[in-house]
Amino acid sequence: MPIYISSEQEFLDVAKRAVECRVKKLEKKNIAKIKARTKRYLYTYQVSLQELSSMLEKLKTVCKNIIEV
Repeated sequence: MPIYISSEQEFLDVAKRAVECRVKKLEKKNIAKIKARTKRYLYTYQVSLQELSSMLEKLKTVCKNIIEV
């Protein structure tokens, strides 16, 4: 069961510990889900497609392995 995070800063802190981060775009709902897999949990953060590019730039500096699905 994934843990939903509503704060961007909190998600970036979790992404520092993550093994990998996955980005999944949902075009019909106009959102993107970013998932950070740590050793114990899967954390999920939702962002709109307009904000996705700025979030990916921040995520590239933090997360080790980014996979776009």
